[in-house]
Amino acid sequence: MTYSIIGSGKVGSALARQFARNGIPVGIANTRGPLSLAALTNELGDSIVAQSLEEAFSADIVILAIPFSAHRDIAGKIANWNDKIVIDAMNTYGVPLEELGGRASTDVVASAFAGAKVVKTFNQLPAALLAKDPVQDGGRRVMFVWGRDQDANTIITKLVDQLGFAPISLGTIDEGGKLLGLGGPLILQNIVKHQ
Repeated sequence: MTYSIIGSGKVGSALARQFARNGIPVGIANTRGPLSLAALTNELGDSIVAQSLEEAFSADIVILAIPFSAHRDIAGKIANWNDKIVIDAMNTYGVPLEELGGRASTDVVASAFAGAKVVKTFNQLPAALLAKDPVQDGGRRVMFVWGRDQDANTIITKLVDQLGFAPISLGTIDEGGKLLGLGGPLILQNIVKHQ
Protein backbone atom coordinates (compact mmCIF):
# COMPACT_ATOMS: atom_id res chain seq x y z
CA MET A 1 0.00 0.00 0.00
CA THR A 2 1.12 3.53 -0.74
CA TYR A 3 -0.04 6.54 1.28
CA SER A 4 -0.30 10.27 0.78
CA ILE A 5 -1.49 13.17 2.88
CA ILE A 6 -3.12 16.14 1.18
CA GLY A 7 -2.71 19.16 3.39
CA SER A 8 0.28 20.30 5.41
CA GLY A 9 -1.41 22.37 8.10
CA LYS A 10 -1.73 21.27 11.71
CA VAL A 11 -3.55 17.98 11.01
CA GLY A 12 -1.52 17.04 7.93
CA SER A 13 1.75 17.75 9.74
CA ALA A 14 0.57 15.82 12.80
CA LEU A 15 -0.22 12.79 10.64
CA ALA A 16 3.14 13.07 8.85
CA ARG A 17 4.80 12.93 12.29
CA GLN A 18 2.97 9.70 13.10
CA PHE A 19 4.05 8.10 9.82
CA ALA A 20 7.65 9.23 10.43
CA ARG A 21 7.59 7.99 14.03
CA ASN A 22 6.65 4.54 12.75
CA GLY A 23 8.92 4.52 9.68
CA ILE A 24 5.98 4.21 7.28
CA PRO A 25 6.65 6.00 3.96
CA VAL A 26 4.09 8.65 3.05
CA GLY A 27 3.88 11.45 0.51
CA ILE A 28 2.64 14.87 1.56
CA ALA A 29 1.26 17.52 -0.77
CA ASN A 30 -0.42 20.89 -0.67
CA THR A 31 -1.62 23.47 -3.17
CA ARG A 32 1.60 25.49 -2.78
CA GLY A 33 3.84 22.74 -4.17
CA PRO A 34 6.65 20.47 -2.92
CA LEU A 35 9.16 23.25 -2.23
CA SER A 36 6.89 24.67 0.46
CA LEU A 37 7.22 21.36 2.34
CA ALA A 38 11.04 21.30 2.54
CA ALA A 39 11.27 22.31 6.20
CA LEU A 40 8.78 19.62 7.26
CA THR A 41 10.31 16.82 5.19
CA ASN A 42 13.84 17.76 6.31
CA GLU A 43 12.71 17.64 9.93
CA LEU A 44 10.87 14.32 9.66
CA GLY A 45 13.35 12.35 7.57
CA ASP A 46 13.41 10.10 4.54
CA SER A 47 10.07 8.36 5.03
CA ILE A 48 8.19 11.64 4.41
CA VAL A 49 8.35 12.78 0.77
CA ALA A 50 7.10 16.11 -0.56
CA GLN A 51 4.92 15.60 -3.63
CA SER A 52 2.85 17.51 -6.13
CA LEU A 53 -0.89 17.03 -5.84
CA GLU A 54 -0.83 14.85 -8.96
CA GLU A 55 1.79 12.57 -7.40
CA ALA A 56 -0.18 12.38 -4.16
CA PHE A 57 -3.32 11.35 -6.06
CA SER A 58 -1.53 8.22 -7.31
CA ALA A 59 -1.30 6.69 -3.80
CA ASP A 60 -3.51 3.73 -2.89
CA ILE A 61 -4.71 5.58 0.21
CA VAL A 62 -5.14 9.36 0.16
CA ILE A 63 -5.68 11.21 3.45
CA LEU A 64 -7.59 14.50 3.29
CA ALA A 65 -6.20 16.87 5.94
CA ILE A 66 -7.61 20.02 4.40
CA PRO A 67 -10.42 22.42 5.31
CA PHE A 68 -13.77 20.81 4.56
CA SER A 69 -14.60 23.61 2.14
CA ALA A 70 -11.65 22.56 -0.08
CA HIS A 71 -12.61 18.91 -0.56
CA ARG A 72 -14.67 19.44 -3.73
CA ASP A 73 -11.80 21.27 -5.44
CA ILE A 74 -9.46 18.38 -4.64
CA ALA A 75 -12.03 15.77 -5.71
CA GLY A 76 -12.60 17.52 -9.03
CA LYS A 77 -8.96 17.21 -10.06
CA ILE A 78 -9.56 13.53 -10.96
CA ALA A 79 -12.60 12.29 -12.88
CA ASN A 80 -12.77 8.92 -11.13
CA TRP A 81 -10.98 7.91 -7.96
CA ASN A 82 -11.01 4.25 -9.13
CA ASP A 83 -11.62 2.40 -5.87
CA LYS A 84 -8.91 4.31 -4.00
CA ILE A 85 -9.41 4.63 -0.30
CA VAL A 86 -9.82 8.24 0.75
CA ILE A 87 -9.50 8.98 4.46
CA ASP A 88 -11.66 11.87 5.57
CA ALA A 89 -9.69 13.47 8.44
CA MET A 90 -11.65 16.72 8.11
CA ASN A 91 -14.09 18.41 10.46
CA THR A 92 -16.99 20.65 9.56
CA TYR A 93 -16.42 23.55 11.95
CA GLY A 94 -17.93 26.67 10.44
CA VAL A 95 -19.74 24.73 7.71
CA PRO A 96 -23.45 25.63 7.54
CA LEU A 97 -25.63 22.61 8.32
CA GLU A 98 -27.62 23.15 5.11
CA GLU A 99 -24.42 22.47 3.13
CA LEU A 100 -24.48 18.93 4.53
CA GLY A 101 -28.13 18.48 3.57
CA GLY A 102 -28.86 16.32 6.61
CA ARG A 103 -26.13 13.85 5.66
CA ALA A 104 -23.02 12.77 7.55
CA SER A 105 -20.07 14.87 6.37
CA THR A 106 -18.28 11.72 5.19
CA ASP A 107 -21.20 10.89 2.92
CA VAL A 108 -20.94 14.40 1.46
CA VAL A 109 -17.23 13.77 0.86
CA ALA A 110 -17.95 10.36 -0.69
CA SER A 111 -20.36 11.93 -3.17
CA ALA A 112 -17.59 14.32 -4.31
CA PHE A 113 -14.93 11.59 -4.68
CA ALA A 114 -16.49 9.46 -7.43
CA GLY A 115 -15.36 5.84 -7.24
CA ALA A 116 -13.55 6.21 -3.89
CA LYS A 117 -14.11 4.22 -0.72
CA VAL A 118 -14.24 6.94 1.94
CA VAL A 119 -13.36 6.19 5.56
CA LYS A 120 -13.58 8.65 8.45
CA THR A 121 -10.76 8.73 11.02
CA PHE A 122 -8.01 10.95 12.46
CA ASN A 123 -10.53 13.76 13.04
CA GLN A 124 -11.49 13.38 16.67
CA LEU A 125 -8.34 14.67 18.39
CA PRO A 126 -6.98 18.21 18.44
CA ALA A 127 -3.99 18.41 16.07
CA ALA A 128 -1.47 19.02 18.89
CA LEU A 129 -2.56 15.78 20.55
CA LEU A 130 -2.76 13.93 17.24
CA ALA A 131 0.94 14.73 16.69
CA LYS A 132 2.06 13.22 20.01
CA ASP A 133 3.06 9.63 20.66
CA PRO A 134 -0.25 7.75 20.98
CA VAL A 135 1.04 5.85 24.02
CA GLN A 136 -0.31 7.46 27.17
CA ASP A 137 -0.58 6.27 30.79
CA GLY A 138 0.21 2.66 29.87
CA GLY A 139 -2.39 2.54 27.11
CA ARG A 140 -2.89 3.88 23.59
CA ARG A 141 -5.04 6.77 22.42
CA VAL A 142 -8.25 5.57 20.79
CA MET A 143 -8.89 6.41 17.15
CA PHE A 144 -12.37 5.72 15.80
CA VAL A 145 -12.87 4.45 12.24
CA TRP A 146 -16.09 4.31 10.23
CA GLY A 147 -17.19 4.14 6.62
CA ARG A 148 -19.64 2.46 4.28
CA ASP A 149 -17.21 -0.15 2.87
CA GLN A 150 -16.21 -2.89 5.31
CA ASP A 151 -13.05 -3.91 3.41
CA ALA A 152 -11.82 -0.30 3.39
CA ASN A 153 -12.67 0.01 7.09
CA THR A 154 -10.57 -3.08 7.83
CA ILE A 155 -7.58 -1.76 5.85
CA ILE A 156 -7.71 1.61 7.59
CA THR A 157 -8.21 0.03 11.01
CA LYS A 158 -4.92 -1.82 10.44
CA LEU A 159 -3.18 1.42 9.41
CA VAL A 160 -4.45 3.20 12.53
CA ASP A 161 -3.02 0.33 14.60
CA GLN A 162 0.32 0.50 12.74
CA LEU A 163 0.52 4.20 13.57
CA GLY A 164 0.30 3.29 17.26
CA PHE A 165 -3.31 4.19 18.05
CA ALA A 166 -5.92 1.83 19.49
CA PRO A 167 -8.42 1.60 16.63
CA ILE A 168 -12.09 1.11 17.35
CA SER A 169 -14.21 0.45 14.30
CA LEU A 170 -17.68 1.92 14.33
CA GLY A 171 -18.38 -0.22 11.27
CA THR A 172 -20.62 0.96 8.49
CA ILE A 173 -23.44 2.07 10.76
CA ASP A 174 -25.12 5.42 10.20
CA GLU A 175 -24.55 6.25 13.84
CA GLY A 176 -20.79 6.41 13.19
CA GLY A 177 -21.25 9.71 11.43
CA LYS A 178 -23.33 11.11 14.28
CA LEU A 179 -20.80 10.00 16.89
CA LEU A 180 -17.84 11.55 15.05
CA GLY A 181 -19.53 14.55 13.44
CA LEU A 182 -19.72 18.13 14.59
CA GLY A 183 -21.18 18.10 18.08
CA GLY A 184 -20.98 14.31 18.29
CA PRO A 185 -20.02 12.85 21.68
CA LEU A 186 -16.74 11.32 20.46
CA ILE A 187 -15.28 14.39 18.79
CA LEU A 188 -12.25 15.95 20.54
CA GLN A 189 -12.18 13.25 23.20
CA ASN A 190 -8.82 11.92 24.37
CA ILE A 191 -9.81 8.35 25.21
CA VAL A 192 -7.05 5.91 26.20
CA LYS A 193 -7.50 2.16 25.81
CA HIS A 194 -5.57 -0.16 28.11
CA GLN A 195 -4.80 -3.71 27.03
